[in-house]
Amino acid sequence: MEHDPGSHRHGHAHGVVDPSIATTSRGLWALKWSFIGLMVTALVQLIVFTLSRSVALLADTIHNFADAATAIPLGIAFLVSRRAATRRFTYGLGRVEDLAGLLIVFTIALSAVVACYEAVDRILHPQPVGWLWAVMAASVVGFIGNEGVAIFRIRIGRQIGSAALIADGYHARVDGWTSLAVLVGALGVWAGYPLADPIVGLLISAAIFVIVWQSARAVLLRVLDGVESEVLDEIHHAAGHVPRVEDVTDVRARWNGHRLHVDVSVTVPGGLSVAEGHDVAREVRHQLLHHLPHLGSVNVHVDPYGQGGEKHHHIGQHSHGDLPLHSHD
Repeated sequence: MEHDPGSHRHGHAHGVVDPSIATTSRGLWALKWSFIGLMVTALVQLIVFTLSRSVALLADTIHNFADAATAIPLGIAFLVSRRAATRRFTYGLGRVEDLAGLLIVFTIALSAVVACYEAVDRILHPQPVGWLWAVMAASVVGFIGNEGVAIFRIRIGRQIGSAALIADGYHARVDGWTSLAVLVGALGVWAGYPLADPIVGLLISAAIFVIVWQSARAVLLRVLDGVESEVLDEIHHAAGHVPRVEDVTDVRARWNGHRLHVDVSVTVPGGLSVAEGHDVAREVRHQLLHHLPHLGSVNVHVDPYGQGGEKHHHIGQHSHGDLPLHSHD
C-alpha cells in the first residue's frame, strides 16, 4: 500500500502550499543580497589593487568576483526548480540546483588556478607593492564582507535544505580568512620582505583548492543520490514510533535540489483491514513531516507482519504463455 503525499489534510495541514515555493523564494532572496555584498567588496578591492599592484590582493579580488558570480547559476537553478512537475519530469526540476552546484565548484577551481598563476608570475618577476595602508584596509573590508555573506548563506541554506547554498556559504567564510591573509602579506612587505605578497597569494590559492574539494564532495553526494546517514536514522525513528508499526524496512531517500523524497516500507499486524493499513501509512507520513523539515514526497508501503521488505516480494521461477522460465525480484 502506497500513500499519496497529497491525499490527507488535517488540523495543521501539511502540504496545502508547496513548501518548495517558499524555500526557493528564501534562497533567491539570500542570493540577491549576498551577490550585492560580495560585488561591492570585490569592487573596493579592485580599486585598491590598481593602485597597489598587490598580487595577494589580486588573488583575493579574483576569488571574490568569482564567488559573487556563483550566485547567478544558483539563482537560475532556484527559478527553474519552481516549475511544477510534468509528465516528463515527474519529480520536478530540482536537480538543476545540483547541476548549478557543480558549476559553482568549477568556477571556484578556475579562480584558484588564475590566482595561483598570478602569484607564481609575481615570484618570478617581482614588482614593488605600494599603498600598503590601503591594501591592509581592503583586506579588512574583504573579511567583513565575506563573513557577513557566509553567515547569511549558511543560515538560509540550512533553513531550506540547500547543499549548494550551504557550500557557497562555507566557501565565503574561508574567503574571509584568506582576505586577512592579504593583511599578513602587506605587513611582510612593510617589514622589508617583498616576496611575502606573492607567497600569501599562493597560500590563498591553496586555501581555495581545499574549499573546491570540500564543496565538490558535498555537491557530488547529492548528484549521485547519496543521503546523509542521520537522515535515514531519523526516518527509521519517526516511522518506528507510529502505533501498530511492528518494523521499518527498506528505507530509501534522495535529494532533488533542496527537497527530500522518501520511500519506506513498514510492517503492521496481519489482521488489519486495508483502511486501517492506510491510516497507519498516513500517520507515518505525518510523523516524517514533523521530523524532516525539507521533506518533499513520501511513499509508504505497508506489509503484513512477517512479510516486511522486498525480500518477501520475490517471485520464484515460473513460466506462463510462451515466455521462457523466469523470475521477478
